This record gives sequence, C-alpha cells and structure tokens, in this order.
Amino acid sequence: MIAPWVIATITVIAVYFLDRWENRHIKSIFDWVPAILLAYIIPAIISFALNADYSQASIHDFSKNYFIPLAIIAVMSSLSLNQLKAIGLKPLLVFASGSLFIAVFPIVLLFLFSETELVSEIMISDGYWMGIPPIVGSWIGGSTSQLVLKELVECPENIFLTVLVMDNILVNVWTILMFQSIKKSDKLNTWFKISDVAIPEDIRVDKVVRLNPLVSVAILLGIVILCNYLIESFVVKVVLLSFLGLAISNFIKQWNYKFVLKAGGILIIVVMAVLGLKLQIATLGFNVPFLGFLVVWLVGHFLFMILIAKLLNVNMAWVPIASMANVGGIATAPAVTAAYNLKWMPHAIVLAILSMATGTFWGMLTIWLLKYFVT
Repeated sequence: MIAPWVIATITVIAVYFLDRWENRHIKSIFDWVPAILLAYIIPAIISFALNADYSQASIHDFSKNYFIPLAIIAVMSSLSLNQLKAIGLKPLLVFASGSLFIAVFPIVLLFLFSETELVSEIMISDGYWMGIPPIVGSWIGGSTSQLVLKELVECPENIFLTVLVMDNILVNVWTILMFQSIKKSDKLNTWFKISDVAIPEDIRVDKVVRLNPLVSVAILLGIVILCNYLIESFVVKVVLLSFLGLAISNFIKQWNYKFVLKAGGILIIVVMAVLGLKLQIATLGFNVPFLGFLVVWLVGHFLFMILIAKLLNVNMAWVPIASMANVGGIATAPAVTAAYNLKWMPHAIVLAILSMATGTFWGMLTIWLLKYFVT
C-alpha cells in the first residue's frame, strides 16, 4: 500500500505545476476545475483505485495541528489595515453588508421554512446543514476558512464534496455574471440616481525591503508550534492565530506580505490533498434542492448589496467588486474590476484579502446561529 504522505505529496506537486502550465488546454481545465477541487479529488481517486482507506491515517492529525494553522496565520498576516483606508468607508460597508448577508441569510431562511421538506428532511435529517458553514467560509473567506469551518462543524466528507462541486459550479457562473454586471454600473448609477461615483484614493505600494522568506516561515512555524504546545482547543487556536497574524502584518513593517500570501495558497492545496485521503468515491452525490437553496442565497446576497449601495449613494460598481471579493476571491475580484476601471484593481485585491481574513469569524457566527435557531 502506498503511504498517504506519498499520495499527498504527488498530488500537491502535480496540481501546483499544472496550475502554472502555460498550455491553453490545461488553462481551460483550471478555469472550471480549480486547483483546490482537483487537489481534493486526486487522492480520493488514487485511494479508490488502490481500494485503500486512509481516513484514519496519522497525516490528518498532523494537518490539523500544523498545515491548517499555518495556512490561517499566513493568510491573516497578509492583510494590511493601512490599505483599507484608501478604499473608503462606504465601499467597505457595501462589502461588509454582503458578508453579513452570506453569514445570516441561510439561518433566516431555514428558520422561516422549518416545516418544509427542504429543511426537515434534507437539511436536518440528511445533515446538509453542516455544509452551510463551509460554504460561508468559501464565499467570504476562501479555501482556508472553508477548511477550518468544515473541521469546526464536523461536516461529513460526502456532503463536503457535494458542497465543493456545487460551489465550484456556482462561483464560475457567478463570475461570468459579475463580468457582465460591472459593465452596466454606469447605467445602474443613472437608474438609481447615484451621485457619488468618484474614483477612490490610490493604494500606494511602499519600497520597504521585506523580510527574507525563510525568516518569515520560521516566525510563522515557531508561533504555530508554540500554540500547539500551549493550547489544546482547535477553535481557540484558530481565533488566536488569526489575531496574531493580523498583529504581525501591521506591527512588523518589513513583513513579507506577498510571500506569505503565496505560501498560504500552497498550504491550502496541501490541506485539501490530505483531506482528499478521507473521501470515499462511493459516497458521492448531487442534491438539486440544496443547489436551488444556494442559488437563492447567492442572488439575495447581490440584491441586498444593491440596496445598501443605493442607501449609501455609492457607485454601483462596488457591488460586483464586493461580491467577487466575497464569493470569488483574490484572483477573480481584480479581474472583474478591470472590466470597469483598471485603477480600482488594487482596491479589489485588498477587499479580497479582507474577505479571506474575516471568513472564519463569519462562519463561526453561522455555526452558532444554526445550532441555536435551526438544529
């Protein structure tokens, strides 16, 4: 039997280099099947082909103690609070309203329709409610938050893969829709009589010499090892590492933001490859009613932000930008923004990083509300 470490390593190397291969056919595959999903599926396929069960392998404990915490603190330490000032209060409020809707709306919907078959049978009996927090994490915080929230809510592997597949489909379709939506921003501004359409302040990039990548890794690894030694609770570690990462990024002037963000991306692929070893192909499924629930949820998020943008009298272009910063992430948010104004791309990146930094906390709120009001 092949060791789980070998399968995970081969998967990470393969996905990492395939994702960077400048071949149009390979690129077209990753447009629809992102690296994180492929990293999750490949180990499951190998396990299925070998007829092996790696769900209880020790690598999972190692991932929970080191890979996931390192991914959390790396992503959090990439956020600079000074850059948020350049965006402005109103766009930040539009963005925050989108995050709030994503975190709270499913609880409201499930509470109001608690007697329906969707809630009583699919959500409660079949356990699909445990797929909601990972979606909140994915839409607001990205892959890191999604993985953390999956662990916190103890989402079963079969439901988690169903969530991953449907989430991937929706995000791809949503990205296309946001490309079209942002092109209509000026018409929407006229329609809604928006007068505040000014270009935000430029985000200036300083020329400070950044820390050596090895020093950055040593600092983050040392903090994670110390936390593992002092703290047993996974939830406490998540919260503490998040705040420590934020403190590092804002108090160490020479902190290497770009490197730790890239490192966080690689760590996410590593975590997904390890999680894929738990997945059993035979348990795969696709739930149409649950997909319909996700569609209503996502469309409602967009309409709610339009309402907030109208009330704040802020450029409607911020709605698709904020939506992609929430739902899409650091790659798609600036891409969609470029379709409207290239000068706004840095602002979209900052919003996407802010989304990554706050997703876990929104998801923890969702878990608490689900357990208190629904389950």
